[in-house]
Amino acid sequence: MKVSENKNVVFITGAFVTHHCWDEWQTYFQSKDYNTVAPPWPYKDAETAEELRNRQPNDTDLARLTIDEVIDSYIKVVQSFPEKPIVIGHSFGGLVTQIIVNHDLAAAGVAIHPAPPQGILPYEFSFLKAGWKAFGLLTSTDETYLMSFEDWQYAFANEMSLEEQKASYEKFAIPESKTVVRGGLTHSASIDFKKPHPPLLITSGSLDNLIPAHLNKRNFEHYKESGSVLDYKEFEGRNHFVLGLPTWKEDADYILDWLSKH
Repeated sequence: MKVSENKNVVFITGAFVTHHCWDEWQTYFQSKDYNTVAPPWPYKDAETAEELRNRQPNDTDLARLTIDEVIDSYIKVVQSFPEKPIVIGHSFGGLVTQIIVNHDLAAAGVAIHPAPPQGILPYEFSFLKAGWKAFGLLTSTDETYLMSFEDWQYAFANEMSLEEQKASYEKFAIPESKTVVRGGLTHSASIDFKKPHPPLLITSGSLDNLIPAHLNKRNFEHYKESGSVLDYKEFEGRNHFVLGLPTWKEDADYILDWLSKH
């Protein structure tokens, strides 16, 4: 089956946010005749972000969650379809998307501002400033990490109005497993850049502090020529809250158009 004929989409959520960040995307893709699912990470199946925040910091099940468990949970979803679905992930979910594509488990993949796989050293200053606290160095991994509103302003919502920043934080920000974040630096987050793969699109945003465009471009450039479809697109004016910006539909349309061509 050609990608353009595939109507099943799995949306993969990133770290620090609830899976409801995909709600509008799901509705929009469904209006284009796609069948979509956006399952939460294990232990993040609460209806609201507030409910998950109220468990902070003593949600030991979430705190002990590993990157392998996150990846495996999405592989099970992908493999539940009768045919390989399209996989679209954001941030850490973009990393998971690259892993699933690398394992040839998807018809195609779209990694939106993805966290980098192992082997791509994220030395960009804004990444270090925005993300270092999430590793929780010298702190207990039995406790979850919740990004402060001040950190959210820099990592996710820079260049947005204060009102928009507050609203986005209240609606989407949730505690995270430091174990998962640290796992992004391990072999569990590795891929074979030389291996042929299904069509893959990597996107970035010019305003993203957490996963800056330069980091995404280096990720893209690590792939070796293998005859596989591989594309890169940097969008102007997008921060890490790209899924919820007023421009989100423009990004979705670009992705839909890209899928229709393969």
